Amino acid sequence: MRGVLAALVAVLAVLLAGCSASAGQDKIRITVATFGEFGYEPLFAEYEKAHPGVEVVGRVSDFDSHHKGLITALAAGKGAADVVAVEEQYMPALRQSRDKLVDLGTFGARDLQRQWSPWKWAQGVDGDSVLGLGTDMGGLAMCYRKDLIARAGLPTDRDALAALWPTWQDYAKVADRFSAAVPNARFTDSSGTVYTAMINQSEENYFAKADDKFIGDTNPAVSAAFRLAGSLGAKHETANLTTFTQEWNVGISQGAFATMTCPAWMLAQIKQAGGQGGSGVWDVTTVPGKAGNWGGSFLVVPAQGAHTKEAYDVARWLTAPEQQKRLFEKDNILSSEPGVYHDPDVLKQTDPYFANAPIGKIFAASSDAVRPNHRGVRDADVRPVFGHALGRIEDGKQSVDQAWAQAVDEAHAVLR
Repeated sequence: MRGVLAALVAVLAVLLAGCSASAGQDKIRITVATFGEFGYEPLFAEYEKAHPGVEVVGRVSDFDSHHKGLITALAAGKGAADVVAVEEQYMPALRQSRDKLVDLGTFGARDLQRQWSPWKWAQGVDGDSVLGLGTDMGGLAMCYRKDLIARAGLPTDRDALAALWPTWQDYAKVADRFSAAVPNARFTDSSGTVYTAMINQSEENYFAKADDKFIGDTNPAVSAAFRLAGSLGAKHETANLTTFTQEWNVGISQGAFATMTCPAWMLAQIKQAGGQGGSGVWDVTTVPGKAGNWGGSFLVVPAQGAHTKEAYDVARWLTAPEQQKRLFEKDNILSSEPGVYHDPDVLKQTDPYFANAPIGKIFAASSDAVRPNHRGVRDADVRPVFGHALGRIEDGKQSVDQAWAQAVDEAHAVLR
């Protein structure tokens, strides 16, 4: 009986967490839902201190559950948190539910436009409606293990190493050199991370910017990225590790691979997986192509909430330059606001875990050169198809050509 009561109490607590106001309290409760840790918890306490009539509560879940839960809650008209973080690939799909989100412009958000990079602001709007305020971005760099690079006879100096791979084709040549010299380690973690970095450097990938038509089967940028990344897998130059899995974490800690495309937010993942043994072993340098973006999110306010203005005020405060700067200084969470990543304190930041790499300068330079990357409304449906195809190549189940042909067929099937 005690177990049943405990379960009922737990369910009730979850249900109440989604409510905008706490029963029996005068304070307005604003729930902020994120996927993974955004570093917000200390900021909530600070906001509450400055706004004694507001209580801010965080709700954290995994990536897929978080976004699927939001879509379900919007469709049902209930159950969504007051402020919800949305990863960039889901923003185009949310435009189809714009009536279920608050137009933040009605609260003055348009006056904040200059705060963000133009491409980031554009991702969060739909016509005249402001759907979300940008949080972080995923400015790209390349993380590498100096010990494995040295074993291959390659330069460990970050500038000298980056000079070997100005393009992804050059990166693939370095992979060949590494694999010939170090047979018991792989050059990179997976084909998927290389592929993602490459297509994110292209203005268009799966869908046309002009009319959102599917072009993934004919776009040279997509096929070239798929074939280069797939060839690394076919030659067993990848560790065939899926990002964020336990096996991937073990691969990081045990030195299973030498390089990994890493957006700013990835640094925390490497530190956590690598532990103290990886401190000073890992370093950061420039990615082939010198720029790019992988990931980044927005804070949206579902219209179903009872306190949407107060929710907007929380979202605006969390995305203000002062808070964004502190998030980078503490957790390497890179702001999508040029005024923040150009701040002298941010530019001079180094990271002792990554051999004192000048991460502030590296990620600022990468972010300055980012080209807008169009995401189609069905991007989140199509993108995994090509990732699974690369996995089949790494598993030795298909050739690059076979995997590409099946991916194209599956993409068309998904879109029917």
